[in-house]
Amino acid sequence: MPLTSFPPGFVWGAATAAYQVEGAAHVGDRTPSIWDTFCRTPGKVQGGDTGEIATDHYHRFREDVRLMSGLGLGAYRFSVSWPRVQPTGRGPASQRGLDFYRRLVDDLLAHGIRPVLTLYHWDLPQELESAGGWPGRGTAERFADYAHLVGEALGDRVGSWTTLNEPWCSAFLGYAAGVHAPGRTDDADALRAAHHLNLAHGLGAQALRAVLPRSARISVVLNPNDVRALTPSAADADARRRIDALSTRIFTGPMLRGAYPDDLLTDTAGITDWSFVRDGDLDVIKHPLDWLGINYYTPSVVSAATDNRPSPGPSAYPGAQGVAFHQPPGARTAMDWTVDPSGLYELLMRFAREAPGLPLAVSENGAAYDDRPDGQGAVHDPERVAYLRGHLDAVLRALGDGADVWGYFVWSLLDNFEWAYGYSKRFGIVYVDYGTLARTPKSSARWYRDVVRTGRLPMAGPGRGPSVSGTPTAAAPVKGARPRPSPQPPRP
Repeated sequence: MPLTSFPPGFVWGAATAAYQVEGAAHVGDRTPSIWDTFCRTPGKVQGGDTGEIATDHYHRFREDVRLMSGLGLGAYRFSVSWPRVQPTGRGPASQRGLDFYRRLVDDLLAHGIRPVLTLYHWDLPQELESAGGWPGRGTAERFADYAHLVGEALGDRVGSWTTLNEPWCSAFLGYAAGVHAPGRTDDADALRAAHHLNLAHGLGAQALRAVLPRSARISVVLNPNDVRALTPSAADADARRRIDALSTRIFTGPMLRGAYPDDLLTDTAGITDWSFVRDGDLDVIKHPLDWLGINYYTPSVVSAATDNRPSPGPSAYPGAQGVAFHQPPGARTAMDWTVDPSGLYELLMRFAREAPGLPLAVSENGAAYDDRPDGQGAVHDPERVAYLRGHLDAVLRALGDGADVWGYFVWSLLDNFEWAYGYSKRFGIVYVDYGTLARTPKSSARWYRDVVRTGRLPMAGPGRGPSVSGTPTAAAPVKGARPRPSPQPPRP
């Protein structure tokens, strides 16, 4: 019989990332990250936007924690800024940097909200990139040192830890396609980066185990791709296999089974011989996980290419020439991503089969829409409500079919800096006026609050209950804050 409500103890949360929300880029001992450098490179980020101010979460975190408390959230997934707490990527920690996270965690705990800490959400210290970045083995070793420092400082307060967020994006958008920081386009370097991110996960998990209490739970967050073949043909099935290897199994193979997939090694043999994988690396990478985070937004549909025309630019899939991507049918978000909750269900059931006994969390899920306040200052986002409802229903179906899913984190708590799209895409359930930085919960926030409170999905429409405690808020204009960005075409 299908489940009609989420189980007792199911954890409801929201997620953010340091560079996207913190701002305070020049406060304390913080040094530039690769994203600071990337944003200063003309043409890389839409509108010339940067994360220097972002939503100023660094100074306004107490207000944001009150927002979370008003929504009834049980957990907050956030990332630590590596260059804030270890400015050069080497040596001792900055106590001023760590103190910010101590204050944040203490305030979360005071409001009954579980901190879920991610060590790395893409903001590599620029000094480490200048020394070789993720294609260099030394970066993985430096990450272990960084993990040790943060674990030692916050292990008495934080019980849930994540090593990396979406290493696929770091490796392949950053070093192959070049659309994310650091903006490099070298297929061999991208594959080296993927391995060293895997190694960083293993070394970082070991470093955390050495300093955390036995009760601490360690994880990694991946964005596995729900890849579908356009037709049942053998050629299209092979295209699906190749993309699955490069987007998902390149990480789950070594992390869960201690080996890279044979077909991945064969497909990429013309790019690298994988000699950078040293004896013992795979044993380190296969560090026991306490849970696995799954980020999901939209599926992919692929086929064998029907012509021999070269790709129009660098690809995020080294070794997958001859594969064509297709837009799946259906409603689309402002990112032009198809809305299809079935992909989330399929991924949860896939990992329930492939990693039995490993608890899962939906660590990111959400949608961007063109949200605007009405004449009374309210922000209604029925499309996001429908998106969240469909995907939470997929989680409920997976739970009913035996998947061990312990929590769900909506992306994102706040509208924020959306990487190469700058401030042109809004994922938040809380609207941010980028001129004043005032926060206004959208109708999706009220709807989500009702789901959190009842553990059930309403049959229709956003909730219209009392406003979330402490909001909307007003703030004086912040020096240097940006005006609202004008609509611009999406970056290809």
